[in-house]
Amino acid sequence: MKIEVTAYPRTLQGSGASRRLRVTGRVPGIVYGADKPAQDVELDHKELLFQLKSEAFHSSILDLAMGGEKIQVLLRDYQMHPWKQQVQHVDFQRVAANRKIHMKVPLHYLNAEICPGVKTEGGVVQHSMNDIEIQCLPGDLPAFIEVDLKDMKLNQTLHVNDLAMPNGAAPTSKLKHDNPAVVSVHVPKEIVIEEEAAAPVTEIIGEVKAEGEAGAEGAAAEGEKKEGAAGDKKEAAAGDKKPAAAADKKDKGAEKKETGKKGKE
Repeated sequence: MKIEVTAYPRTLQGSGASRRLRVTGRVPGIVYGADKPAQDVELDHKELLFQLKSEAFHSSILDLAMGGEKIQVLLRDYQMHPWKQQVQHVDFQRVAANRKIHMKVPLHYLNAEICPGVKTEGGVVQHSMNDIEIQCLPGDLPAFIEVDLKDMKLNQTLHVNDLAMPNGAAPTSKLKHDNPAVVSVHVPKEIVIEEEAAAPVTEIIGEVKAEGEAGAEGAAAEGEKKEGAAGDKKEAAAGDKKPAAAADKKDKGAEKKETGKKGKE
């Protein structure tokens, strides 16, 4: 897929000129390489921002249209505003058809869900790399590299030299030498969280009273006891008086009878 970028020659230079250019909706840029002098350019901001959101725009040979001619370039760098969605500057590098280029291309992982290490052995896929730097001629530059995981087993790791590279493309010499890991399948490590020791629980049978409440209740209880004791004494005294009064009545009755008998005689 060919991607075309439209640029215009830029005559004014300097930070002040670049600020004024951004105000008008343009982005300052530069085109260099291929043993030719660097050329200052400007691009439409809205179109460039939209193209930067495409993955292929970052890893493909671009057709730069400027002044009625087209040249092949690579996107080498761009700067964004710290908090605005605004492109500050963009760099393009010319490419020659007969010269190898170094380029980072994204990795696309396939069949991760059906590989034996995940489907039957309970592992998870761990990506160590999301892109890879390769060297190739401009005509052989792939937009991405596919990594098929359908045969990966548990605890298996794929390295750079295990990848199936497209025709004409190869990892850089440093990557070949280091041969770092690209992707692996492992059982996820379990995070053991130690439970805090439970504090001893004391069973409370009765409600604990405050000192003031306990003293008041104790005084009330003692008062009730005293009142009960006084009532018992009164009842006992009343009981003692009743038999005594009955005895006095009997004695008086007996005296009257004796007096009556004496009078008759």
